Amino acid sequence: MRYSRIIGTGSYLPEKIVTNDDLSKTLDTDDEWIQSRTGIRQRHIAAPEQETSDLALMASQRALASAGLAADDIDLIVVATTTPDMLFPSTACILQDKLGIHNGSAAFDVQAVCSGFIFALATADRMVASGMAKNALVVGAEVMSRILDWNHRNTCVLFGDGAGALVLQASETPGILSAHLHSEGQHRHILNAPGQIRDGRIHGSPYIHMDGGAVFRFAVRVLAESTLEALAHNGLQPADIDWLVPHQANARIMDATAKKLGVPPEKVIHTVSGQANTSAASIPLAIDYGARHGCFKPGQLLALAAVGAGFSWGASLVRWG
Repeated sequence: MRYSRIIGTGSYLPEKIVTNDDLSKTLDTDDEWIQSRTGIRQRHIAAPEQETSDLALMASQRALASAGLAADDIDLIVVATTTPDMLFPSTACILQDKLGIHNGSAAFDVQAVCSGFIFALATADRMVASGMAKNALVVGAEVMSRILDWNHRNTCVLFGDGAGALVLQASETPGILSAHLHSEGQHRHILNAPGQIRDGRIHGSPYIHMDGGAVFRFAVRVLAESTLEALAHNGLQPADIDWLVPHQANARIMDATAKKLGVPPEKVIHTVSGQANTSAASIPLAIDYGARHGCFKPGQLLALAAVGAGFSWGASLVRWG
């Protein structure tokens, strides 16, 4: 059989950092209020001239260097993003051009908000496993700061900008063990950005709207459920997890999920404190963090899990190395 495995990782965070203390100068909030509720102390914000594809480009170049591949070796690009450069073409096609890849290979976007990277990874994995591609670049990239109402403390403190990338390569041994994806559109009112472009104008609010309590309850339940689903599919138990790499939305959500699964805190990758919620970029950013800091050892089992607006959610199991 043919499988895919991760052979390279990369990430990029914009230079500008906005701390909780910075936000307290214009909002009725403070560092203690934000950290106690979210675990977030700062976030990175893209420069005005930086597009989503620019963040993706930096992360991709670093992932390619990590994998020891040239850009022309890539024959599939899947970008997960909620904040594309433009309506069309896809950010993946723009990234393909910026990387200098002109080999006619497939490049497209996936939009599942904070779950987007899990969906993109699952898509690329199946395309590599089927023989449609040999080397796939899978990217999560966001400029969430551009769809935030910076006067609304319950949402603007939560998000940041960034990009993470993985390179998948065809393999005779499993790397991506399986992925389990779900959506339930009836909950779309809980978390959304309902604005539309029509007749050259924005209709409705272009900003993020969220029922925080409802999101918390839903997230903790489905993150644990989808991880258990993935484990059961592969004949594994929570005790087999070497590292839990959850969507970095909120430290309380991640801690509650780990507790439900019986995964000890020292086996959970946490990057939310310094990055905030980077939506589709959060899991690849967390994976690159774990890789760069020597957390992951060959053969270890990583459980990836995410939940986002839609609602969409899912989990994937990865055998590292």
